[in-house]
Amino acid sequence: MKLFLGLKLQYRVTLRDQIRNEEIRRTKVTDIAQRATKLKWQWAGHIVRRTDGRWGSKVLEWQPRTGKRSVGRPPTRWTDDIKRVAGSRWIQAAQNRGVWNALKKTYVQQWPSIG
Repeated sequence: MKLFLGLKLQYRVTLRDQIRNEEIRRTKVTDIAQRATKLKWQWAGHIVRRTDGRWGSKVLEWQPRTGKRSVGRPPTRWTDDIKRVAGSRWIQAAQNRGVWNALKKTYVQQWPSIG
């Protein structure tokens, strides 16, 4: 392992070290996938709760096509995995911070099976 000099002494793990993921997860390093998922959930709730009329919440509610889709697997939308956890009425659930924060823990824990 290489020693990285920054504000604190830290170890930089490289692919050459061939350390298993299980060993890295035992450390107190934040899982970047869970962190990104948590931030996505928080941002979606923030955008939905805004009442200033900006376009962010309008884009989340927008349905782009009403006709047939092309052959093959339909494209996933940004909100599809949020709807799996919070239901189709997720926008109303986001208005209540208590409910939204309770669902956040479920969403972040289920992320490996969703993503």
